[in-house]
Amino acid sequence: MQNASSPIRQSVMGWCFKPMPTLTLAAHAKRIGLEAIEGIPATDYEAVRKLGLKISLVGSHGFAKGPLDPDNHAEVESKLRESIDLAVEHQAPAVITFTGMKTPGISDTAAFENCIRCWKRVVPYAEQNNVRIVLEHLNSVDDTHPMKGHPGYWGDDIERCVDLIRAIDSPNFQLLFDIYHVQIMHGDVIRHLRRYAKFVGHYHTAGNPGRGELDLTQEINYPPIMRAIQETGYSGYVAQEFIPTSDDPAASLAQAFQVCNV
Repeated sequence: MQNASSPIRQSVMGWCFKPMPTLTLAAHAKRIGLEAIEGIPATDYEAVRKLGLKISLVGSHGFAKGPLDPDNHAEVESKLRESIDLAVEHQAPAVITFTGMKTPGISDTAAFENCIRCWKRVVPYAEQNNVRIVLEHLNSVDDTHPMKGHPGYWGDDIERCVDLIRAIDSPNFQLLFDIYHVQIMHGDVIRHLRRYAKFVGHYHTAGNPGRGELDLTQEINYPPIMRAIQETGYSGYVAQEFIPTSDDPAASLAQAFQVCNV
């Protein structure tokens, strides 16, 4: 079980463990000592909460069609509002958002302004409902798998994402710092998380290369990263978002939990 003195509150990302049924994954997570789950169908929220897990993050409009393109604004705004309502209903602290993919004919300057204009219409609703919207930075390098990297994603530079957050200027609009994606795009993970600590509202993990387990076959050393997160005073969730490669995904989750349980 998680040490009582550890502020690292761990969650698990459901999509990574398919085809394992949601409730089976939730039962494993509860047994191992994780506090929450995310990335599962909203229809499963009530059932996993009955098992004693919390919902750490609610999905929204997806990473492909984002607010950088005005043609997507109505859909993005509608889905974010729906997700905020779900977050309130199930006592989840945050809803995810993305910039979307680069679009021919839309400059970086226009993309930036389009994102700000769309999000600023939704942020007051998030503030009113005490829900955070967290913007995820993704890598645009790995093209080996549709969920290991996202070539063409506009928000692939963490400084650009932080500039967007600064422009929104709301405590309810923050950064989803995905350690795996930051490692691929920028490296120097601990320096980056310290630099942007005041903007971070959620963390994701995974091994690199390959988005596999958090073990000695990969280059990210998680215990000192977790300690650095603790030192920033962060009290939110760190969600395990690796794709298991072993024959026993539940054992992989237990191993990742222990690696991050510093």
